[in-house]
This record gives sequence, C-alpha cells and structure tokens, in this order.
Amino acid sequence: MNVTYITLDGHVEVDKYRYVYFIIMFTGYVLILSFNSTVFCLIVIHRNLHEPMYVFIAALLMNSMLFSTVVYPKLLIDFLSEKQIIAYEACILQTFLFYSFSGSEFLLLAAMAYDRYVAICKPLQYPTMMRKTKVRSFLILAWLVPACHLAVGVIIFAHLKLCHFTLKGIFCNNSMNYLLCVASRAIMIYGLVILFNVSLLPVVFILFTYTMIFIVAYRSCGEVRKKAAQTCLPHLLVLINYFCLLTYDVIIVRLESDISTTARFIMTLQIIMYNPLFNPVIYGLKVGEIHKHLRRLLCHTRET
Repeated sequence: MNVTYITLDGHVEVDKYRYVYFIIMFTGYVLILSFNSTVFCLIVIHRNLHEPMYVFIAALLMNSMLFSTVVYPKLLIDFLSEKQIIAYEACILQTFLFYSFSGSEFLLLAAMAYDRYVAICKPLQYPTMMRKTKVRSFLILAWLVPACHLAVGVIIFAHLKLCHFTLKGIFCNNSMNYLLCVASRAIMIYGLVILFNVSLLPVVFILFTYTMIFIVAYRSCGEVRKKAAQTCLPHLLVLINYFCLLTYDVIIVRLESDISTTARFIMTLQIIMYNPLFNPVIYGLKVGEIHKHLRRLLCHTRET
C-alpha cells in the first residue's frame, strides 16, 4: 500500500531546540486542558449554571479542547522525531478538523451574542425564546454547519493532483493549496464561501447584536448597563482575540513566500496557544457566577 507523506517544513532549528519546544508546548497543552476542563466541570456540576449562557460557554471551552487536541499531540510527536512528516490523508483530516472547530468557535460566539441580546433587550420573552430545544439546536448547528461546509471542500481537494510535498508550516492548514500541481480556482472560491459563511457573517451578526445591546443598555438604568458590561465584555474579548488570530492565519497563507520561517513559526504558535489558553481565564475572571464557584473551589483546595 502506497502512502504519500507531506514534510512539515515550518519548524525553526528543531534539532537544536526540540526539548525546549516540547516542554513549552506540552506545558501549554496541559494548561489548556486543565483550565478549560475545570471551568467546564464547574458549569456541568452546579445547577445554577445550567442556563443558556453558561451552556454556550461550556460548549466553547469544549471546542477549545477539541481544537487543541487536533494540533498539539502531533506537534509534540514531531518535536521528538527526526523527520517532521505526516501522511497526506492525515494532513487533509487535520486541516478539516482545524477549520471545522475554528468555524464552530465563531458560530458559538454568535449563539452567545443572540442569547445576550434576548436576555438584555427582551427579558420578558427570554424564557420562551431560549428554550432548551433551541439551545440544543444552536449547539448542533454550531458544530454541524462548519463540518458540512468543509466536507465538500475536502472531497474536491482529495481528487486533485499533488506536485509538491513540502508544506511551509508546523501543522496542516489551507497552505495545502500550494501543494497542488495547478492552483484550483474552485477550491479558492469555495474557500472564500466558507470564510464568509462560518467566519465573517457570524462576526457581522455579533457586532450588530452587541451594538443593539449597548444602545438599549445606554438608554436604560444603571443595573441594565452593569449587566450588559458584565456578561458581554468577556464574549467581546474572546471574539476580538480569535478574530485577530484568524487574520494571522490568513496572512500566513497569503504571504507564503514573503514572510520568514521564524516569523511564521511564532505567529502559528500564537494561533494555537493564545485563544484556547485565555478563554477559560477570561470567563473564569469576568463572569460573576463562574468566578464565585471557581473561588470557592480554590479556597476548598487550599483548606484541604
């Protein structure tokens, strides 16, 4: 059975610093899993956190753990390997999962924005507009829509011929387009469709929703403004952070030949580390109810 391998050529002096890279990234991965799973478990355990907003936060944290698991284990293996290679089929799968979970992040943030809009702008209708069935539907669609979009692109890509087998990156992403013998216009156009549907459109919806929230909050009493600030600020921080990282990813791919390997390596590490690591920190510190339970857990741990 013939297996086609892709060489990952984005590492910087991996022979010299392999153990340093491994320790840093292993520590980062453990912290990501620990921080995210702690806040996730707090939401699952405590009944007063079984509200739509906290359910969406839990889903976002789970998505961060899945996103990290797509990249980190293979990356850690590569740091300790003599050759940084990956099977072509595995590379396609990694690209699919990487962008699928990335798209899910935006859709989950959009669902959270809608939840906050209803809670602040239409509080009396909130119980009927945010029933459990609607929350479940939002969660299913957040993971299903990006996966379905990307599945079509994967099917198209899998039938195209490769002429190059070296990828300028440390994991597989849409730089795989440069491995093709002839650049596929269909892939490029469809990629823009995916970018619009699962990234840009949700961002526009989120910005519009929060604009409406802030207008209503500005016209309301101080209590409403305080509630809007406490619940919306963490979501906006996560959105801004993740949108900047997505922009990084686009820049890395578009400036394939115009950016140094070191700069690309550093930017790529930021993409896979910042958001999964800081999401639970932002929600743990900024969301009042989660912060209370987290503080109790830490105090109880110190006492024991």
